[in-house]
Amino acid sequence: MPVKVSVVIPVYNPGKYIEDCIASLRRQSLPPDEFEAIFVDDGSTDDTPARLDALAAEVANMTVIHQEASGWSGKPRNVGMAASQGEFVMFVDNDDYLGDEALERMYDYAVANGADVVVGKMAGKGRGVPVELFRRNHPRATVDNAPLIDSLTPHKMFRRAFLDRIGLRFPEGRRRLEDHVFVTEAYLRAENVSVLSDYVCYYHLRREDASNAGFQRFDPVGYFQNLREALDVVEKYTEPGPNRDRLFRRWLRNEMVERMRGKRLLAAPEDYRKELFTEIREVVLERFGPGVAAGLQPTQQVVAALIADDRLDDLVAFAEWEASVVSRAEPDGVEWDGGVLRVGLSAELASRGTPMTFPAEGSATPLTTPPASVEEAVDWVGAQGVAGFERATVDLLLRKRASSAQYFQPVEFTRETVPGEDGRVRLVLRGQAALDPATGADGSPLDAGLWDVFVRVKLGGWTKESRLGPVPLKGRTAADAGVAGGRVVLPYWTTKEGTLALDVDSASKRLGLGRVTCGEVTITGDRVEVPVPFHVPGDTPVLLKLTRGSGGASAKVPGTLRPQGSTALLEAELPVADLTGAPWQVALSPAPDAPEPRSHPLPFALRVKAGRVQVMPVRPLRPAAGKRLVRRARRLAGRLVARLRARGR
Repeated sequence: MPVKVSVVIPVYNPGKYIEDCIASLRRQSLPPDEFEAIFVDDGSTDDTPARLDALAAEVANMTVIHQEASGWSGKPRNVGMAASQGEFVMFVDNDDYLGDEALERMYDYAVANGADVVVGKMAGKGRGVPVELFRRNHPRATVDNAPLIDSLTPHKMFRRAFLDRIGLRFPEGRRRLEDHVFVTEAYLRAENVSVLSDYVCYYHLRREDASNAGFQRFDPVGYFQNLREALDVVEKYTEPGPNRDRLFRRWLRNEMVERMRGKRLLAAPEDYRKELFTEIREVVLERFGPGVAAGLQPTQQVVAALIADDRLDDLVAFAEWEASVVSRAEPDGVEWDGGVLRVGLSAELASRGTPMTFPAEGSATPLTTPPASVEEAVDWVGAQGVAGFERATVDLLLRKRASSAQYFQPVEFTRETVPGEDGRVRLVLRGQAALDPATGADGSPLDAGLWDVFVRVKLGGWTKESRLGPVPLKGRTAADAGVAGGRVVLPYWTTKEGTLALDVDSASKRLGLGRVTCGEVTITGDRVEVPVPFHVPGDTPVLLKLTRGSGGASAKVPGTLRPQGSTALLEAELPVADLTGAPWQVALSPAPDAPEPRSHPLPFALRVKAGRVQVMPVRPLRPAAGKRLVRRARRLAGRLVARLRARGR
């Protein structure tokens, strides 16, 4: 069968970090005979070459090419591309990994839309990834109608015939930004680029030892010379004017201004700070006209103006002020409504622990000359923030703690100007988010696990993220668990920070089932009714698991959760004739159709005497008794091991 996708992985001394990459390739839903993985070992000196040789010998669709160290990823990617047989080529770094369905989904999306390039949604663990680009699918994206230029890493799928037709290859040698040169030209010359945003295709990881190539300190002279090559590509394939300025703005913002502002600038050693400033200023004066900086956010415009005006000391002073600015999001109610979790919130900027205030009157006066002082710069930014408040937005995102996959949730919000001190005002965003467990992951149900709630604020020229909270109720539930979308979802306040999070299909004690008492259990003939602390949007099928004694016979009984005020009523018909002998322990599976359904014990047992069902309390195991059992088990295990050893002598 023809190979649909060739996955090319440049490799250099990844050690243990390559294992997740390998495992994700072996889990792909695309059949093994429809894709190949080509590992190009660029002179590794650790155990990786032997690991890859063993892998290639074991797995038919995985091969390894060994070569002398070239110094960077460009040459191994080109070598892998030359050896590839696939209709499409996908580039993956050796310390990252793919979503299980990534290759199948991206290939099908490429074919459906006739795409030369497919950009799959990314999740970053300790690494920044584009956010706005992945708000929705873009079947026909361009640099004009989507923020494609925000994603210049090579971790995409490219049509091999397209790369061959235009002769596109990565720059080689020990250098930086080879991916910017490659991807920018691909965007500008492709017939179509498609952005797949409803599934996390690529997980971009920062190693625990922070030894990813992109995190190493670089030589500013070489770095910005390589950056000029990316700008050359833009100049070659665009005409002078607003579109070129908008593309250039990406490099001015991300690679220059952001290195010269806030905490990032302050963290740089003074000598390195000066080196960066010198090289950045040279590029700014050499390549960027006034239209490039004019489209930046106000704070970024100030930084760009100070760079051009050769004022490093003022940049540092401005960074010290800006580093104190954070966003603060406070919850305003968490409650279930028809299977949807409604989360109220208010958000604003804060500085040095207090709400940030702005001048009462705004001004949209453009920054035509550099500000005379840092104080003047701060005043100008504040006036711009008020003038642009009608464009301020707030978003709520769910981010899975284990993988960093994140999803926007619907938010309705209003903007409010609140009087402050000295005639100034606070700019506050108030909203309510709707979290639907059935569709919260871009139309799909939320996966099992822990999900943190983040609030993303665009206000006053900043884009800031923060957790929702804190509240003083650390470690407590924020609302009863909801059974919705085939999931059991428990909103709670985290123990460490008191911020909002969701536990999906993994909570046990916090569900509150231990609060049910025998007196609340109603038996009518063979029918049992029990109020339980769950929210359900309507009649919800569940499953009861009955187990005789400790580990004896078992039976599964279908039941229903019915809405009853703010809680639910569990109803089931018991197989009374079968419930003979010792008491039967009762466990509830609220979401029996979940991918990994769980059963939660209820604090009572059932026993049938003379044809009548009796309810008996189940005493929880006391901590001291539990410890005694553990010690006893250890002693018995030790004796058994000793006997076995004695026999073996």
